[in-house]
Amino acid sequence: MSIFKTLSAEKNKALHEGLVIPAHPLALNAARELDERRQRALTRYYMASGTGGIAVAVHTTQFEIRDKEHNLFEKVLRLASEEVRNAKLSRPFLQVAGICGPTEQAVYEAETAAGLGYDLGLVSMGGLQSFTEKDLLKRIATIAEIIPVFGFYLQPSVGGRVLSYDFWKEFANISGVAGIKMAPFNRYQTIDVVRAVCNSERRDEIALYTGNDDNIVNDLLTTYHFAVNGNKVEKKIVGGLLGHWSVWTQKAVELLDAIKLVRNDESLSSHWLTRNIEVTDTNAAFFDTANGFAGCIAGIHEVLRRQGLLEGRWCLNPEEELSNGQMEEIDRVYRDYPNLNDDEFVKKHLSEWLAE
Repeated sequence: MSIFKTLSAEKNKALHEGLVIPAHPLALNAARELDERRQRALTRYYMASGTGGIAVAVHTTQFEIRDKEHNLFEKVLRLASEEVRNAKLSRPFLQVAGICGPTEQAVYEAETAAGLGYDLGLVSMGGLQSFTEKDLLKRIATIAEIIPVFGFYLQPSVGGRVLSYDFWKEFANISGVAGIKMAPFNRYQTIDVVRAVCNSERRDEIALYTGNDDNIVNDLLTTYHFAVNGNKVEKKIVGGLLGHWSVWTQKAVELLDAIKLVRNDESLSSHWLTRNIEVTDTNAAFFDTANGFAGCIAGIHEVLRRQGLLEGRWCLNPEEELSNGQMEEIDRVYRDYPNLNDDEFVKKHLSEWLAE
């Protein structure tokens, strides 16, 4: 099997310079059926916000889209791809497809995504507890023959698992791995990934992205230094592929742009530490950390509902709803951090995004 596609030089350069890549939610109506108009509107919102890409069919899109009763995996990928193509953007824009499941399923999803024009596959290791690390690496190598791979370190509390430093070092050595999203929500495990990549001969071919919604700003400001064969190697986390950035997205783009201007400044202002806490506090409300992330998708939907992008908070799983007290927490962060929301931007453009 040969690689169906590789990243263009322009897109690869953009990936390594650092992009805002929001995880794309799923728009449903009250009958819990796909609301195609609002699904398209979300994609338009992310492009208009200045993002460098979107990630579709990921956790934020709801894994249930793959269930036979819904059969929405290909549909949501296709809708987003159509909107990107119709927009005729002048900047590089990366389409990332979530890829899940055992190898056979993952191969099908990778082939589907590549066939629809997606640039990268964000490959989850979740739900594969019977796989050894060697099995996981073999699976990744198989997928990388179909579509360039965006690795994904998922936190155990939402279905991921702890993976060793040696795993990530071998992972980085796989030809076809273009990036890694680190989302263990754990500093030690994040360091494992960065150090492993720095010790790989492919270190300069792999872009590191934060998925640590609890530490976004600090991740993006930090330069990692490691000694490799007696030489100092540096590596930065250049951008983010985040569920958190599926809301207040235009402000997220402004944030990354501002960070790019200062992250090489050795006399960095301490106000960035405060900003990190502000962003993390809003994430706690949206993602429902007080209840073990039970309301994380509903929380994202609630913000988009308030802005008019979604009609309601409905999820494919009727059990997915806001937790007790989560609505009040979202009220609080709206009140406490008015500088972080992009409500005015959305209000100005909503009617054009919702146009048929």
